[in-house]
Amino acid sequence: MEFKQYITEQKNTHMTHIEDKVLYGGVAGTREAILALRSLRDALGGVHDGRVSVKWDGAPAVFAGVDPRDGRFFVAKKGIFNKSPVVYKTNADIDADTSGDLNAKLKLALKHFPSLGIKGVIQGDFLFGPGDVTTKRIKGKQYVTFHPNTIVYAIPANTEMAKEVTSKKIGVVWHTTYTGNSFETMKASYGVNVSALNKTKDVWSQDAMLRDMTSYSMSAEDTEEINGYLSEAGRLFNQISSTTLKQLEENRKLAETIEQFNNTYVRRGEVVLDTRGHVEKLIRFIRQKFQKEIDKRTTERGRMTQIGKLNEFLAFFSPQNKTSLKKIFDLQKMLILAKLKIINTLNKLNNTQTFLKTRKGYRTTGQEGYVAIDKLGGDAVKIVDRMEFSFANFSPTILKGWDKPGRK
Repeated sequence: MEFKQYITEQKNTHMTHIEDKVLYGGVAGTREAILALRSLRDALGGVHDGRVSVKWDGAPAVFAGVDPRDGRFFVAKKGIFNKSPVVYKTNADIDADTSGDLNAKLKLALKHFPSLGIKGVIQGDFLFGPGDVTTKRIKGKQYVTFHPNTIVYAIPANTEMAKEVTSKKIGVVWHTTYTGNSFETMKASYGVNVSALNKTKDVWSQDAMLRDMTSYSMSAEDTEEINGYLSEAGRLFNQISSTTLKQLEENRKLAETIEQFNNTYVRRGEVVLDTRGHVEKLIRFIRQKFQKEIDKRTTERGRMTQIGKLNEFLAFFSPQNKTSLKKIFDLQKMLILAKLKIINTLNKLNNTQTFLKTRKGYRTTGQEGYVAIDKLGGDAVKIVDRMEFSFANFSPTILKGWDKPGRK
């Protein structure tokens, strides 16, 4: 499988959704997105092994390891990769930069993570601390639960996993390893060898890998449906101008604006049906976006600068590029449909149940998403049901783990 997320070159602080590789990755990125979904289809169909990790909905993201500058243990947030890296080696360091619930979690990590014997630097997501693990009856079944962010994780009570979780003081899932002689030059690779970490009585320390992908085989009907979506994606790919894809790849601000526009539909839970009309609405969106900036400017020079930027964006929308952009949106739809079928299968392989908490009770949901990893190079792509998870993230009817009495 030859797809690249450039995660071995960049820090894992953001990962592109698989369908957006068409916007950011040019011809190669589009091909890699299709290949990644084909590879997942084959892995779930038993054709070959696959490496897939679960995207746990933990909070906060936490880094831990040994500072290459002085050999001291630290924990950190994403500020670790600032121009001047921000890392915490004492409680005083944490107090100087954080407060509230985040402060308490980082102190807990600093207290317990040194016992793991971490070599180098690893990144993960905080899952639970003292008081976060509770036993609940959900939909008629008894579960041990924790609720770090949006998703409630539920482990069937009286299982070995449930007993282990309830005995620990802190839970974390690790997903990325960093290597290098300085924070500035560190390279990331997806996956953490948790078997090399010490087993301790206080830390529930897991990797994010999905185990035993052969325990559930995708049905022939689902496989055929995915084949149809990917065949259509390949047909559209062959019709899209490589020049258009290259221009998008080289104009990141434009690609980001297109993603921003598409996300307005995701957040509203709307599916784009008319992709030709979607192109025209995108142009209006860009005009309105820049008009707001023009109206903010108080000098003629400032207004003319924004008008110049607007014209640079609009110059992209030649007849050829508009035709190709329509097909790009059609291609993204095919990738999304294939991805959703794959996600539905992957959700059946988990040994934890996932729910959303509402004011009226619990609603069943899937995992936040998955990351497919190239077993040769450690590269990865993110596969998420954006409609479902974006709704859960932004809806005021979904209660969050941090929305608790006493939390700040």
